[in-house]
Amino acid sequence: MIAKLKGRLDSTGLDHAIIDVGGVGYLVGASSRTLAALGSIGEAVTIHTEMLVAADSIRLVGFARAEERDWYRLLTHVQGVGSRVALAILSALEPLELHRAVAMGDKAMIARANGVGPKLAQRIVNELKDKIGAAPAGGPIGAGGIAILPTGSFAADALSALQNLGFKPHEASTAVAAAEAELGDDASLDALVRLALRKAAK
Repeated sequence: MIAKLKGRLDSTGLDHAIIDVGGVGYLVGASSRTLAALGSIGEAVTIHTEMLVAADSIRLVGFARAEERDWYRLLTHVQGVGSRVALAILSALEPLELHRAVAMGDKAMIARANGVGPKLAQRIVNELKDKIGAAPAGGPIGAGGIAILPTGSFAADALSALQNLGFKPHEASTAVAAAEAELGDDASLDALVRLALRKAAK
């Protein structure tokens, strides 16, 4: 499982980048938002990845932030949302905007993405609303009144774990975000879940 690449940006295309890691070029599919965040050709880059293994191929999809990767995983678990559609959604919407749209049932916002019609947008809302917690305004608030959402590598897994234990989406989201803020983005899943459980139980 390739979870992250750290190297030099060799080149970019309309929907991909090539990352040179020790002389090996990795072709990584990506959203337009991630491609724009990578910087200039030749610069050092770190990109979070998801490895897709099929019967006849192995592909990498890359993300500038772990938060985007977490959303990609959530989106591709929705029936009818493949890799291409998930990347189109992440190209059209920031993770914060997507979180708000799903939490508030704003299917029109999600349908702004290429390849997403009203029916698919509604399905995305229906299937993800209970998994992602309250709208961002309900989470811990940072500077400027912007909500702090769980964004690290294991955020989605930790949220799922707490909800499976019976915590409400809003409670789980708030607890995981608080635990992540205390432990940092590199915390292990086990540590994140343990601390989030303590915070949610208070």
